[in-house]
Amino acid sequence: MSTLENRPNTALLVVDVQVGVVAQAHERDAVVANIASLVEKARDEEVPVVWVQHSDEGLVSGSDDWQLVPELAPRDDEPLIAKHYGDAFEATPLESVLAERGVGRLVITGAETDACVRSTLHGAFTRGYDASLVSDAHTANDMTEWGAPPPEQVISHTNLYWNFQSAPGRTAGTVKTHEVDFSTG
Repeated sequence: MSTLENRPNTALLVVDVQVGVVAQAHERDAVVANIASLVEKARDEEVPVVWVQHSDEGLVSGSDDWQLVPELAPRDDEPLIAKHYGDAFEATPLESVLAERGVGRLVITGAETDACVRSTLHGAFTRGYDASLVSDAHTANDMTEWGAPPPEQVISHTNLYWNFQSAPGRTAGTVKTHEVDFSTG
């Protein structure tokens, strides 16, 4: 139902599941395991898997912390999008990579819930994509010392409000890992 013409396909988007990003993240191992199962399912169903990898002054490209977690490894034929901003579409080739694959629907996973995942969800939705957040396959770190709620509340709130997003011709919502259906919108 995306507003993007001739884009009937779905892709799995894995955002910033990097060593330094998720090292102390809430329920890290369970979230990474859920993402790994989605990657396997997408590959089995020949659904594109697109990886996103952030870098900045605190997450230096090529450093150990910048690497994707060892449990997740992109295949050579799977796009890896390097980014420097929260929204994975901003100043990256993500849009053209998705267009080449006829993708109008994204199933989104990753880290951090309250930064790059949220920015990318909104970026996708405003660009015309249907955007589903996998409710148990995204995570956040504890930012309470800077005034944020605890990570479990950040995750819960993001899942709650994403279920109520709406816009003409697009769908949003959340789905649990075991309920992901790459064949439907």
